[in-house]
Amino acid sequence: MSPVAAYDRNPYSTGRVISTVRTLMRSDGLDVSLAAIARACGTTRNFLYSNWRSLSALHLRALQTELAHAFDTADRTHPSDGTVPGITEHLSQVVRLIRRHPTTAAVARSSPRAFSAAHTATDGPLVQVAAERVSDLLHPLVPHGGVWGDPALHSRPWKILWIARPAALCPEAVGDQCREDTLDRAFTELLHDLLAPWATTR
Repeated sequence: MSPVAAYDRNPYSTGRVISTVRTLMRSDGLDVSLAAIARACGTTRNFLYSNWRSLSALHLRALQTELAHAFDTADRTHPSDGTVPGITEHLSQVVRLIRRHPTTAAVARSSPRAFSAAHTATDGPLVQVAAERVSDLLHPLVPHGGVWGDPALHSRPWKILWIARPAALCPEAVGDQCREDTLDRAFTELLHDLLAPWATTR
């Protein structure tokens, strides 16, 4: 058995636990219970409590992983070339992936209040992950210093997250091509406006 296979089959490994939570959340969202996770992993609730302290910590880690995976997937299918058009295409794909991901719809169904709060959150681990990934994408616009080398650019990741969330956190639009196109077009136009000062810098 390869080391990777052994890792995946070890019910106590972090990778196995989080992979299991991600799978369960795609159908049940935040209703996934500790008992369901333990049963699916082949471990115990006591083990999960001793290592993760709370059910919400497992939910959060799974959501962080899904968010990072959306950026990674977009990087493979729509890689940014460091220009404003390239960054825009990449982030538009991230938005589509999040909107169409089954976990997005499952969380909206299982916890409408938490899902609504996500639209306006200004801090927290998920916001931080997204802001860091967007900052990395913007870095080539100012090669010497990135977002830290340009005060105006430094404000853009948070503004981009603000305009991205209405388009990304709209699972009810999935399947309605006209509505999805409208969301994508609005996001793209707003993003172009935000990044216009750097559109001719390269």
